[in-house]
Amino acid sequence: MKVIRFSDKDGEIHSGCDVQDSSASIVKINASGQFIDTKKRVKIKSIKPLIAPAAIFCIGLNYRLHAEETGLEIPKYPVVFMKNPASVTSEGSEILIPESCIDPPQVDYEAELAVVIGKLAKNVMKEQALDYVAGYTCANDISARAWQKHAGAGQWIKGKSFDTFCPVGPFLVTKDEIQDPQALDIQCRVNGEILQKSSTSDMIFTINEIIEYLSESATLLPGTLILTGTPSGVGFTRKPPKYLTPGDKLETEIEKIGTLTNFIKKATEEG
Repeated sequence: MKVIRFSDKDGEIHSGCDVQDSSASIVKINASGQFIDTKKRVKIKSIKPLIAPAAIFCIGLNYRLHAEETGLEIPKYPVVFMKNPASVTSEGSEILIPESCIDPPQVDYEAELAVVIGKLAKNVMKEQALDYVAGYTCANDISARAWQKHAGAGQWIKGKSFDTFCPVGPFLVTKDEIQDPQALDIQCRVNGEILQKSSTSDMIFTINEIIEYLSESATLLPGTLILTGTPSGVGFTRKPPKYLTPGDKLETEIEKIGTLTNFIKKATEEG
């Protein structure tokens, strides 16, 4: 099932599937974290960000070739950081670069497979970890590198958490449609140029291992979003560096999920 999130004419927000003729069938998530099609159709007024996450956990340096291109050692444990839930934005939306990230140029792309937790998870063993997954989607961990590297005494959250710096979409694909999440092609394109091209098989820590690690004595609430790392080819490692600039078209494509498309724009003082 491919799930979207939208508002109806009364402003009520729903999750829905089977989109056609500007309407969708409402879906609900049950106690087991599974999406159920209610077969009740309503008109779509506007598309909303795919998820309003309870939290956003991110894994750094989780692709072997990406770790190599940065010159850093393969980590012994998952490298964990977080993004502000308010950074989430939707398919087709604009990624806004604030004035503080224009000079010097620094806003980078990071195509990622994202996992959505469907039910409360704590002390989950890796063998059962996928039982707690509601589905998967495309994400891009947009990063302001100067803020990431030089603000916060080594903490990355500031540079990762500007508004619109976490686009997700175009769909949440339920886990039953993806038999092996560790065997998906992943690609990032800017203005049609392929800058990242890899497979989730290059991950250092699998999704099962990530969920086990994060849930160890810490509760993952339903709706938690996990970004599982980015492949090689990011902008700051290129010679010369290649950063996102206003006017760019950014595409994040993952096999069996689809293509998340966003447009880069300079933020105005109003927003």
